[in-house]
Amino acid sequence: MLKLLAVLLCLVGFVTDKFVADKAPLPERTVHDTTLVSQHDPHVQIQLPASAQYVGAERWPLYDIADCELHAFVEADHQHNVHKLYWIQFEGYLPSRPDMHHTYDSPRHLQMGGLDFYVDTWIRADGEKTESGSDREHIETMIRAKGYKMPAGMLYVRLVHLLDAEKRRELMIIYGEDLQPTGFAVTDLNEGGKAHDRLPALEADITEQAKQKIHLQPLEP
Repeated sequence: MLKLLAVLLCLVGFVTDKFVADKAPLPERTVHDTTLVSQHDPHVQIQLPASAQYVGAERWPLYDIADCELHAFVEADHQHNVHKLYWIQFEGYLPSRPDMHHTYDSPRHLQMGGLDFYVDTWIRADGEKTESGSDREHIETMIRAKGYKMPAGMLYVRLVHLLDAEKRRELMIIYGEDLQPTGFAVTDLNEGGKAHDRLPALEADITEQAKQKIHLQPLEP
């Protein structure tokens, strides 16, 4: 009987240890209304418009190669239709993957809060294929779980700041807007579309919108 009890206790201990080991780590950044505060990597405060609504946060090992912490905010109407998306992500490759380095090479750059950001823009239709396990899959799942509905098409600008010379840690901010107010669909703006020549102006505008709406302030370490 004592031997059986000892075996059972060992099994309980094993299951408990495995549960703790498999449990996703908690997000380390804090959010107060529409202000996100990061005390490390980097030390910064990010202020969004008062009209933004906090959706939530998630932290997980992205593709088992990077520690990823994602925070989502939206601007939406009373029917929960998303018109604007603020996607803030802190990411660093895991020590177990010393070979991994970010390879951003966009020639466009933007200065925000004294930090230099790579700038990329693109358009995307709702329902386009999303890679399994990706950060996009995580944020869209989070948004929809809270009852929000994504628009038929969105225009995005991605801002990426690399924290170290090794290019292993980043702060990524993605700002997206519903395309509907422009009068164009994704197919109109794609290469070969009837309004493809309008895309550069829209990309410049959304980049300026991001600069105006997202305010970064460095914090003392």
